[in-house]
Amino acid sequence: MDTELLARIQFAFTIAFHYIYPPLSIGIGLLMVFFESMFIKTKKEQYHILAKFWTKIFALTFGIGVVTGIVMEFEFGTNWATYSRYVGDVFGSALAAEGIFAFALESGFLGVLLFGWNRVKPWVHLLSTIGVFLGSMFSAIWIVVANSWQQTPAGYHIVGEGLNARAEITDFWAMVFNPSSVERIIHVWLGAFLAGAFLILSVHAYYILKGRYVAISKKAFKITLIVATITSLGQLVAGHASADGVAKNQPAKLAALEGHFETEAPADLYLFGWVDKEKQEVTGLAIPGGLSFLIDQNFETPVTGLNAFPEEDRPSQINAVFQFYHLMIAIGMFLIALSLYGCYLLWRKKLFQKRWLLWVFVFTALLPQIANQVGWFAAEMGRQPWVVYGLLRTDQAFSQAVSANQILFSLILFMLVYSLLFVLFVYLLNKKIKHGPYEESEEDDDNRPLTKEISQAVTG
Repeated sequence: MDTELLARIQFAFTIAFHYIYPPLSIGIGLLMVFFESMFIKTKKEQYHILAKFWTKIFALTFGIGVVTGIVMEFEFGTNWATYSRYVGDVFGSALAAEGIFAFALESGFLGVLLFGWNRVKPWVHLLSTIGVFLGSMFSAIWIVVANSWQQTPAGYHIVGEGLNARAEITDFWAMVFNPSSVERIIHVWLGAFLAGAFLILSVHAYYILKGRYVAISKKAFKITLIVATITSLGQLVAGHASADGVAKNQPAKLAALEGHFETEAPADLYLFGWVDKEKQEVTGLAIPGGLSFLIDQNFETPVTGLNAFPEEDRPSQINAVFQFYHLMIAIGMFLIALSLYGCYLLWRKKLFQKRWLLWVFVFTALLPQIANQVGWFAAEMGRQPWVVYGLLRTDQAFSQAVSANQILFSLILFMLVYSLLFVLFVYLLNKKIKHGPYEESEEDDDNRPLTKEISQAVTG
């Protein structure tokens, strides 16, 4: 197989697997802060129990996220040596900032968060929870800044020529606040909040349906549903802002995302469809002039098509980019509708009577994860053939000294190891969910001893 293709597959696999966990950590961390704050405000033990329960699951996602993230740094050196040399000054600054401002904050408070429940005052423990949560947020900032610089480079100049060329920072803050970084950071944060919120909604909907921990689960569900609703609506705004940035800074990517080959005014907005690259047409349902209106609030605004760019500067997998992008949007709109309907029923005090809806919430835990993954696929595949937009091509960035067989062998090993890690994660997560939020000595929300069934689940 082709060395470049294998190197791309390996990096895509490792980063996609890694990205299962950081969004969960960030999203669960936000709800941990809410639960613990409610405990301090109301003095109700149920919120304390919820905070402790979700801290255990947070620790699981955090631990596996750290382990799986380390591999990517080695891949930069082994498979992408030219890329690493070219962007080393930029990435080095961003990763150093992550270590100083994010990882140090997380690790400094993590011990208190996990082991300080009965050793420090509640408000001190809340500060540690906030510290870990903010650390995860800051970590996302610097990773997204580094990636956004690849999408819209700024604050740099090129030193050297040919294989020795590299980007060197001339303005650190221009690099940080490059044209796409702010809206992309917000987009990533909100996606992470949704991933954590819908996992929590899923677990507590399951408890309610099974008649276990019902009272405490209703409290958790109500708080989390409100967070999910606000976040999903915010994601609609953030996603639109991000798309506007793509239209301005990466018009070839926008054309691929929307399946437009010819420059048109007005340009249609496809709700779904199938792109035929050879015939240069899309078969599907479209809103006439919708894309022009979204970009400029004017139905007559022209949108640049793919044919306006040299063929070698266009994304090659146009249909895949189109499908990933539209799947992300479809999931986002479904989560908005589901959240709003849930809040409406909550206001009408009928939410927990709708068992079919609770089952929907049980299975929607996967949807934000899928949306996060396909959103990144669309962003990264849409940037091709550039690894640094307009500056460095992907086929020039991989290591020439590494053979296809070496990458294939390591890819197979990574798949085996990551598969074992995923099985372990699912097993431990399932075990913690079956155990439930209560310890053996605790009672349920109505101050009654746990039933025999729940006691067996807790101890077993």
